[in-house]
Amino acid sequence: MAQLRAIRWAFLCVMGLTLPLSAQDEHRIWGQVHTRSGDVHEGFIRWDRNEGSWVDILDGSKEIPEENYRAWLAANDAGRAIRTIDLLGFRITWDEDDPDFPLTAGSGIRFGHLASLRVIERDRVELTLRSGELLEMEGGSTDLGRSMRELVVDVPGRDAVELRWRELDRVVFSAVPSGVRASARRLYGTVEDELGNQFTGYVSWDLDEILESDVLDGEAMEGGDERDIRFGDIASIERIRGGARVVLRDGAEVDLTGTNDVDRGNRGIQISDPGLGMVEVEWREFRMLRFHDADAVVDYNAFDGGRPLLGTVVTQSGEELDGVIRWDADEASSWEFLNGRADEVVFTIELGYVSRIVRGEAFGATVTLVDGRTFELDGSSDVDWGNKGIMVAPQGASGIDGPDGDTRWRLIPWEEFAEVRFRAATTADSRRQGS
Repeated sequence: MAQLRAIRWAFLCVMGLTLPLSAQDEHRIWGQVHTRSGDVHEGFIRWDRNEGSWVDILDGSKEIPEENYRAWLAANDAGRAIRTIDLLGFRITWDEDDPDFPLTAGSGIRFGHLASLRVIERDRVELTLRSGELLEMEGGSTDLGRSMRELVVDVPGRDAVELRWRELDRVVFSAVPSGVRASARRLYGTVEDELGNQFTGYVSWDLDEILESDVLDGEAMEGGDERDIRFGDIASIERIRGGARVVLRDGAEVDLTGTNDVDRGNRGIQISDPGLGMVEVEWREFRMLRFHDADAVVDYNAFDGGRPLLGTVVTQSGEELDGVIRWDADEASSWEFLNGRADEVVFTIELGYVSRIVRGEAFGATVTLVDGRTFELDGSSDVDWGNKGIMVAPQGASGIDGPDGDTRWRLIPWEEFAEVRFRAATTADSRRQGS
């Protein structure tokens, strides 16, 4: 289960356990890439430059099933949505005769949950999850479609193969074969923001560089010399006025400026945290990155393709509803994500690693992870007033209507919502849901 895997990950980190060199590349994406011309390339996969580990996220958008909309309407009193907001001592209530329910939504899934990916249209793919679930996803990011920067297959013992989107037919993912090593190690470290918050995981620098063989470039503040520094030679990077201070592993320091690697043109630093999801720190909030080895490795076997969201929803009146959950009337599986912001830090949290969400008194929500970390988030419909509501159905319900025509789904509007406590799903739970 996702919660048990998160606890195991936290335990390994706390104990400081390390793995032998033979296991250190098992976190990397591995698979067979089939091209339209019939070629097959098998090896370590670097997707769109900035994804290379199972914990990284394939971004896109998904269609929301019509059944979700119909269930939402049914739970909204046969299609009439009533909205109420208590704000500054005033209660505002209105009807929505034609409720706004999006047809598509931004989405993403960690590569470790994928069994295969098949290109079916220009920027549309069919994903087969490790649970057996089929999911279609389309563009909305550079991960899918012709805007994908490239896909690189690091084939052991051969030159790397670079492919464009138009060449792809399908990708079949699998665990890294025993003893196989990648040509370059993945960047891993701890990022600290201006408020002192620290985030540890696999690093994507400037949303681009992810391997020790990649290069950080800039102009020296003293002398103006152009410098190209291999990331594998860097111990730390610190933001300073007008640029960045780079400390090398041999102890040398250089202050750089003049490129988007080391100044305000930097597009952000992403951290793929195995027990959270992904965190992105914008340049103006970034303070320092310290590179170090990972204490533990999350390999392909750590992922299961997702389970239904189960838990207990508590209303403002204290009523408790236990069962299957659709968060924001949309996210229904543990592989899906909850989005939010804390200042200039962007959080993409895998719902399988969330234990509790408590609505804020005025805005936002407090999100607690299974490993005990807590974040106060706002800035998205997942955690604020734009939330379409939390849908709850008795465990075992698979449709909108029960045998007597009663509505199975209960919709808790955000203004009535107090908190949710998630619990891990079992295989039996998944079977009851028809997964």
